[in-house]
Order: sequence, then C-alpha cells, then structure tokens
Amino acid sequence: MKYIKLLIIIVSLILVTGCNRSSDYDGVLNVLNWSSYIPDSVIHDFEEEYNIKVNYGTYSSNEELLAKVTSSKEGTYDLVFPSDYMVELMKEKNIIMKLDKDKILNYYNIDDTFLHQSYDPYNEYSLPFLSTVVVIAVNEANITDNITGYNDLLMSKYKNNIVILDDQRIVIGMSLMALGYDMNETDPKALKEAEEWLIKLKQNIKAYDSDSPKTFFITDEVDIGIMWSAEAILARDENPNINIIYPSEGHAISMDNYVILKGSKNVDNAYLFIDYLLRDDVSKKIIAEYPYISPNKSIYNTISLDDIFNKGYYVENIGSNIKEYDKLWADIK
Repeated sequence: MKYIKLLIIIVSLILVTGCNRSSDYDGVLNVLNWSSYIPDSVIHDFEEEYNIKVNYGTYSSNEELLAKVTSSKEGTYDLVFPSDYMVELMKEKNIIMKLDKDKILNYYNIDDTFLHQSYDPYNEYSLPFLSTVVVIAVNEANITDNITGYNDLLMSKYKNNIVILDDQRIVIGMSLMALGYDMNETDPKALKEAEEWLIKLKQNIKAYDSDSPKTFFITDEVDIGIMWSAEAILARDENPNINIIYPSEGHAISMDNYVILKGSKNVDNAYLFIDYLLRDDVSKKIIAEYPYISPNKSIYNTISLDDIFNKGYYVENIGSNIKEYDKLWADIK
C-alpha cells in the first residue's frame, strides 16, 4: 500500500511539473515557414525575451503552404511566409489580413528597394523577409566546360549529374527562359516546347530537391545544381571548387514575405515576431547561418541589388492557367 501511495505521489509530481513547464509561457505563436530559414537559436531567443512559445512548422513549396493553410481550421496558424505570387493568390482568396505597420517599429529597417513589388504594391498585406535568386552551381574540379546558362546543361555527358529544385513554377519558368520566352508564359505552343526541353534535361537530373540541394554536392553525388543562391553559397563554403553562375537567359527571383492569416488567434504575438526578426542584430544572425538576400539596410548583400531586380523575374500569379503547368509538371516528373 505504501508503495502504491508513493507511486501516485511521484506520478502526480511529474504531471504537475509538466503542466507548470508548458504554462511558463505567457502566450503562443503558430508559425509556418520554409525549412532551414530561421536558426533555432533565433527562435529560442525570441521565446526567452518575450515569454512566448513558438510552434514552428515547415513546408517545401508555396503550393504545400497553401494546401496546409486552406485545409486547416481557421486560427491553426498565425504567421506564414509565402513567396511573391502566393501573396497575391492568398490575397485573392481572402485568407490574409492587412498589416498595421504602426505595430512594427523596425519597419524602417527595410531597404526601399525591396518594397512596393507588383504582387503587393503598397505592402498592405505583406513585408519582405528574405529574397533569393536561382543560380547554377558547378563543381569545377570535375566540370571543365564553360557553363553560362540553362541550355548548356542539356549535354548528354551530364547524365544523372544534376540536382534541381523541386518547384514546378521555377523549373518550368527556367525552361521557358532557356527557349527565349517570359518565365510566366502561358501560350500552349510555348508550354509544349518547354515540356520537350525538360524531357531532354530529365536524363541529366539525379534528384529534385528544394529543401537541401547542397547536400548532393557535399556528398559528391552531383557536380551541377540549379538551386537557390543561399544553398549554393553554403555548398561553396564546404567545397571552394564550386562556382556560382547567374544564367545568361535570366534568373528567377523569389521574395518571401511576412503575412498574418485571417482568423489568427495570436495577432499581437505575430507582430512582435515580425518586429523582432526585422531588428538589425537578429537579421545579422539569420544571414550568418542562412546567407539569403536580406532587405535589412544594415546587411551587406554580396549580390548587387541592381543585378537582382534588373536582370531577374518574379514568378507571377497566372490564374486558371496554373492547371496547364500542373499537367506539364506531372508529365515530366
């Protein structure tokens, strides 16, 4: 009997301790973001400073983000980070709220170059978080050819030697640019040519990976990658033989943004988190670990902003024509 009483006391203490631990926080924030985008230490420091628990989920594409948000009960997520065209689409679907910039004191840390983009001209619904461009990474220890653009990657000698982003809009857009079209072209003839181009490239593709294409370089599985600039920089940090090339046909730009969902249960906490990430010291911590292009004025970006915006193209919302892209993507994969 004494043993049973002691056991009950121990279990009760464990339960109480567990409850107290979860109640140590004054509030919560439910975030959905791209993987490998905000260092764990930054999230931990925010939790410590504001006594707010961050529940952090991830996704691998804008389409996955939209699917998770629309299939979940309103209020499941508070803050999400959609790219350019997805901001416009989410605005059309009436699932994001207008921002109150008076609640974001560090709003003025944003370089004007990153504001007033076509998908949200007055930044009513979104503010820029981080940007990146699509580049070609080449391990020049093994590849001696002069690669300057996408069309150079069709050579049969590169069979099974390329990792490419698992992103239909980026990849189809890349093929359209390689053929001389706008990356958002919807003409059926152009899309047919793009499909044929991608079928030629397919024999050279070892893997589709948007989460960590750099890993294929680090493990010496490929010598060529079509990837985000930050991933290419991280791969080069591991292997200095990797050269980063901005495709001669043009590059895609991606701007990921802070967006608060309608029905958010923790709006004030979302504003706190946005304001925190826009701080100079925090922005520098993020870029130190994930070298994307920061809109923060205090950050020196190694890539010229003129080169980014003057020579690059955003993925645009193409409305119902997305069905043709979906079909093309399914056919070539």
